[in-house]
Amino acid sequence: MKYSVPGLLLLPAMAWANWSAPGFPAFQAEGTGIYRTQAALKKGTLPLTLRLDQQCWQPADAPRLNQMLSLKPCEGTAPSWRVFRDGDYQIQVDTRSGTPTLMLTVKSAPQAAAINAIKQCPTWDGKPLTLDVSKTFAEGSVVRDFYSQQMATVRQGKITLLPDASSDGLLLLERADTQQAAPFNWHNATVYFVLTDRFENGDPSNDNSYGRHKDGMQEIGTFHGGDLKGLTHKLDYLEKLGVNALWISAPFEQIHGWVGGGTKGDFPHYAYHGYYIQDWTTLDANMGSENDLRTLVDEAHRRGIRILFDVVMNHTGYATLADMQEYQFGALYLQGEERKKILGERWTDWKPADGQSWHSFNDYINFSDKTAWDNWWGKAWVRTDIGDYDNPGFDDLTMSLAFLPDLKTDSTTPSGLPNFYRHKPDTRAKAIEGYTPRDYLTHWLSTWVRDYGIDGFRVDTAKHVEMAALQQLKTQATQALAEWKQANPQKKPDDAPFWMTGEAWGHGVMQSDYYRHGFDAMINFDYQEQAAKAVDCFASIDLTWQQMAEKLQSFNVLSYLSSHDTRLFREGGQEAAQLLLLAPGAVQIFYGDESGRPFGPTGSDPLQGTRSDMNWQDVEGKEADRVAHWQRLGQFRARHPAIGAGKQTTLSMPQGYGFVREQGEDKVMVVWAGQQ
Repeated sequence: MKYSVPGLLLLPAMAWANWSAPGFPAFQAEGTGIYRTQAALKKGTLPLTLRLDQQCWQPADAPRLNQMLSLKPCEGTAPSWRVFRDGDYQIQVDTRSGTPTLMLTVKSAPQAAAINAIKQCPTWDGKPLTLDVSKTFAEGSVVRDFYSQQMATVRQGKITLLPDASSDGLLLLERADTQQAAPFNWHNATVYFVLTDRFENGDPSNDNSYGRHKDGMQEIGTFHGGDLKGLTHKLDYLEKLGVNALWISAPFEQIHGWVGGGTKGDFPHYAYHGYYIQDWTTLDANMGSENDLRTLVDEAHRRGIRILFDVVMNHTGYATLADMQEYQFGALYLQGEERKKILGERWTDWKPADGQSWHSFNDYINFSDKTAWDNWWGKAWVRTDIGDYDNPGFDDLTMSLAFLPDLKTDSTTPSGLPNFYRHKPDTRAKAIEGYTPRDYLTHWLSTWVRDYGIDGFRVDTAKHVEMAALQQLKTQATQALAEWKQANPQKKPDDAPFWMTGEAWGHGVMQSDYYRHGFDAMINFDYQEQAAKAVDCFASIDLTWQQMAEKLQSFNVLSYLSSHDTRLFREGGQEAAQLLLLAPGAVQIFYGDESGRPFGPTGSDPLQGTRSDMNWQDVEGKEADRVAHWQRLGQFRARHPAIGAGKQTTLSMPQGYGFVREQGEDKVMVVWAGQQ
């Protein structure tokens, strides 16, 4: 998750704005937190240093093309950058997560030629297409267009078919003897990501757990009621979409109260998204019961859908009035009758008075009282600027991300349990001799895998956790899932090992060190922009797909169009489906991509609008055709591992655009007739 909440930015956006680099023109801001500059360079060697006003920055490692590099304050001689050939080079600086990162790219001649080639987008006259399929389908075999279910027999190496009127000119060609979805393959996975609270309310009785309540305004940051039962109710819908993995927001117990939302503090911000964890051993009551979780996992597995938990090992949640009062930690400036007058009996019911914002509750808290704050997590667990705790550092691993307490996953000192757990009767945490915070976290998280058969984790803010800690998490979770499958042979969907993907902001299609420390795939942050450039002409995604298909023969990524941390992808209408669901590697649908879910109320934090309620009223209403289009493409993908895992051959066609993907015995041909 990208943390710019609750109203306390790690650094204000303008603080990053004045970047410069020798030999390059001034950087231009492109969207929130991204800066680019481009220049023609000659072959040679040069140091690479960047300046932010008077501050000097340099890559933490040797500069390389097409790889994300963290920047650090200059020290000694900057690493040399070898420019191997003349060309137009681009520098991108991304400041959206923790320390800034650098990406170097070059526009090669083949890329330029490809870009020029698709300026004249193929057009379609609406007539049937005659295709040469001789290199893909055998003479005399029957070929099916999965979209329209039309059949054609290969004669003299050719077939003739008319794309379905609702297909956007697509033909999805397969052997007619293909009968069902293929065995599951993470390299071809279709992952559906939901913020559970905003999806479907299956049990209204848990909507106001821990004294949480609505704000009576736009409900931007309150809990809306979605829960585990609601997810179970919608599994048939996901199955029809071809989804075979469900990534759910962290269901663990969150901070009970709210903090100020947005830069203006114009709404209360609860942990509805799952990223402010308070207890890794219990479910958040808003999500439902452990029986609800078991039912969800079992029913998903019965449909061939794996369950991924979003997990956080970098930080805890903020201190809130509700938790301070309930668990007896922290200190207030208010005492006695003054406290009762201002905060009331239940501190979490406080609302800002005239001239105040939802940030103003901080004015009542004494953050410097050393003794009172020791009753919170304790110095052995977190770094924070509160009380007598160790201060956060300035590097990726020890910094305080958006002022969230940084978990000491690097510590080798046994910690005992968090101090406030002594006042938390519902925790299932048990003290284990010799355990460090890292040991507790990996133990707690892997226990959910062992008890319920959770198939994988999406690791939040992986960039800010030590590689050794991430590897330990993977090792323990892998063992836990193997034990669950051995104990539940009738429930397991297959014998696939535990799977882990992660968020390292700015990571693209590259085999980084994360793959050598427990990760099976990394989230592909490049794809959203690449797909956006192809919405006006489907053929223009070809070069991106060629390169991805080639690289992903040896590793995997998880590509997306929309996310809760960037924006909703609403370009191209239903054509967005083919840009995602026909992409190489694993792909992630963000809930409502398939139904055109509208951007929601957002206040002074623009990210909140990406987390609107699922628009179920439109699924069988005005967006029914769009949903049906996604369903057909998703089902086609599920039938063919070649789409995600196959090698690609782009077809040379007199009309339209097409490619073949092959993986083992599986072959598919996708043809786009062109624009009408």
